[in-house]
Amino acid sequence: MTNSSVYADVIVVGAGPVGLFVACELALHDVSVIVLERDADSDNVWKKGLLGVRGMYKPALEAFYRRGLLADLLYDEKRVTHLEKTSGFRYAGHFGGRLLNANAVDFSRFKYHLPGPTFLPAKTTIADIECELSKRATERGVRIVRGVEISHVEDDGDEVTVWADNKSFKSNWLVACDGGKSTIRKAAGFQFTGTDSELTCYIAVCDVDKPELLGKGMKPTDAGMYIVSEPRHLYLMDFDTTFDRSQTVTKEHLERVLQRVSGMSVKIEALETVSTFTDRCKQATQYRKGRILLAGDSAHIHSPLGAQGLTTGIADAFNLGWKLASTVKGYASADLLDTYHRERQPEGAWTLDWSRSQVVIMRPDPAGKAISRLVTDYMATDDGTTFFVNKIWGISRRYDLVGAQAHPLVGCSVPDFQFEGGSYLGSKLHEGKFMTVDFSGSKLLEEATDLVQPWVGYLSCSVKDRLGMNALLLRPDGVVAWVAEDEVKIDSWKAALSQWMILPGET
Repeated sequence: MTNSSVYADVIVVGAGPVGLFVACELALHDVSVIVLERDADSDNVWKKGLLGVRGMYKPALEAFYRRGLLADLLYDEKRVTHLEKTSGFRYAGHFGGRLLNANAVDFSRFKYHLPGPTFLPAKTTIADIECELSKRATERGVRIVRGVEISHVEDDGDEVTVWADNKSFKSNWLVACDGGKSTIRKAAGFQFTGTDSELTCYIAVCDVDKPELLGKGMKPTDAGMYIVSEPRHLYLMDFDTTFDRSQTVTKEHLERVLQRVSGMSVKIEALETVSTFTDRCKQATQYRKGRILLAGDSAHIHSPLGAQGLTTGIADAFNLGWKLASTVKGYASADLLDTYHRERQPEGAWTLDWSRSQVVIMRPDPAGKAISRLVTDYMATDDGTTFFVNKIWGISRRYDLVGAQAHPLVGCSVPDFQFEGGSYLGSKLHEGKFMTVDFSGSKLLEEATDLVQPWVGYLSCSVKDRLGMNALLLRPDGVVAWVAEDEVKIDSWKAALSQWMILPGET
């Protein structure tokens, strides 16, 4: 390392929600972090207000909740901890513009989806997320360097060097969270494969002469779909990919697209701002290459249909953060970091397929219309609604933990057990440790946990419904690694823990 180099244990490239979440997770475990961000200013019209709104589903909500950040992101919303069914329609999400009714969901099928702060989806803005995570990161000693353009990256097998604006930054590891056009991914030679676009999509703030003709909401049409979310906020999805997106979108062009997609004689009177995107779906074939890892849009890109992007990216960060910290600190099991790709790549692939399948039912050709009718009929049933909401909300997501105990809860996110006093388990996971949760008061389990402090915490508690369990072992991300339904067997607990970390006395 030269005198002019800046060093940290980990370099994170990209100060968006995913990069900042990774940085916060690393800093929580006393790992030194530098975040490099291209934009000099985080203030951006596309991150705040209505343009910056993003949906969050269970995996993302739990990540923020388990680190004590959820209330700050949803400051203007009183969280509903359960859902009382009513007559009529209650929005639960959509699939290709076809709406889902929360009142038709059979939540009794989800044994482990308990009432609590993460029971229902929520909305926040990119600006709010970045603000809260930046504050948290700075408080924990993360250095955020803005306005730097990366020119070169080198991984020599022992360390990673990043050159940016005539400066070099060195680290043991680099995490690329620099977006769908990731400089790091390209420079490091990751393969990025998938499908090209069928749609050109537009987000615009504009005035139209006859807003009453368009109405409000999601409107699938024979040419695509348009969405009017709020007055002046227009989304267009057009099955025409001939437009050169490097060009400026003029008022006249947007008006032609609006008329074609909507089928109405509506004129745009004023155009304030506009941006474009496509439904390209691509994914890195590996999330790790040597000492460089990918997360968020750097690892996978897809259309915003279904609002899965933020949730998928934050789930990447939550999965990776503690594993990389354990590796840096030297108590990770031999293949711990490889489980990041093994667990998250299938989730990314599912997200891409979910996006692609929505485009299929929007196609204006006879095949697309036939599939649309079939899907719409299924969605109209309680079984269909329950299926789609489960997938969209992420209620039953489960990692396939190789070599783990065969139990339906192992690999799942831990249920948010409610204590007798009214608080919830998720609020006890802020330290980001492994956690032994003991409903049985086992002295042996407490003593065994004491031997692996400070890496593993112990919580003996009484809950309103233990769901037939006596004890659990949780990973730092709240994923269940071990369950005892009957007798607590310490050897079984140790075996589960040793899959993730080096126990004292082991080499």
